[in-house]
Amino acid sequence: MKKNFQTILPTLLFLVGIYLLWSSTGKGTTLPPTLKIDVVESYGDSTEKGNILGIQAFMTPVDYASEANFKQKIEFYLSEAQKNKLLISEKTIVVFPEYIGTFLVAANEKESLYQAQTLEEGLQTMVLSNIGKFAKTFISAPDSVKDKVKYAAFAMKAPEMAKIYQKIFSELAAKYAVTIVAGSILLPNPSVENGTLKINDGLLYNTSMVFDTKGEIKSSLIKKAFPTADELSFVCPAKSADIPVFETPAGRMGVLVCADAWFSESYKVLKQKGVDFVVTPSYSNGYGNWEKRWTGYSGAETPADAKASIGKLTLGEAWVKHAMAERAKNEAGVRKGLNVFLQGNIWDLGADGSTIVLNDSAKATQHIGKAALVNLWL
Repeated sequence: MKKNFQTILPTLLFLVGIYLLWSSTGKGTTLPPTLKIDVVESYGDSTEKGNILGIQAFMTPVDYASEANFKQKIEFYLSEAQKNKLLISEKTIVVFPEYIGTFLVAANEKESLYQAQTLEEGLQTMVLSNIGKFAKTFISAPDSVKDKVKYAAFAMKAPEMAKIYQKIFSELAAKYAVTIVAGSILLPNPSVENGTLKINDGLLYNTSMVFDTKGEIKSSLIKKAFPTADELSFVCPAKSADIPVFETPAGRMGVLVCADAWFSESYKVLKQKGVDFVVTPSYSNGYGNWEKRWTGYSGAETPADAKASIGKLTLGEAWVKHAMAERAKNEAGVRKGLNVFLQGNIWDLGADGSTIVLNDSAKATQHIGKAALVNLWL
């Protein structure tokens, strides 16, 4: 640790100097979130069994500027769903996309952060605003972490992120009396103790959480087992054997975080535990990749049964053929599922993909770049 500190000391001193010259401008923003819905559609026929509602949210940095902004944006989608009579009963399952909570890392920072053109600019702004906490977290980062800057940025903001994330999704699940699969959030070694989301020392996990119709957080957390290559430098993989199954008013639910839906190991667990339907919160970064030729999986070896599709299918086609929509049916005997993708202008990260529906057969919607409510009747 002493060696690490000596290595970064000149950089920290430089940053401190800049910070002292720069820190006169205050934090916070009065900019409101943009509230709109582009598409509302349903698949199947209304039944008493319930429904899965995918919230294909369109997010921007301003949506994460404060707890109030985040709540306003998330509740807007739920209120619009209610107006469209898609929150039908306690048998409604609402699914938000992967990383919907991760960008709470930007909460309560300087307004320039939300106006930054690139993520790199945003990170620099945030580090300068929190130089003491950043330095402490950077130095104490686990040795196995390759990208200690990203690790430190998320770890230092984790208590604030976790508090906002649980508060908002808990309140809204109870208010609308629905089960919410709250996308995912990056947190260090999270756990639930006595109904409260806790963060602990250790590695970051890309984690999804379920809130029941009373707003209570389920103690079983869904930690991503197959992080992408971009994530692996600062995100720890979990064990696929630990993927939980949830009892809901609509039936037994399996949750696979994004890339976990590509791998047979995930479906072996779901089949063994028994599920009625599967939901997959996803985020595909970049622009235009959905229509480009698929180059195979990053972060782990492409599954053997998918290798023949490399270079022949588009990314979107590969998601349909080799991820949740087909694997859940063929490998776990499940005939209902929803794969929901994050949309937005989140600095320069890009957001691609479009909701995929499993309703006996697989279908990809065509809503890239749009805020959409996609409903599946069970």
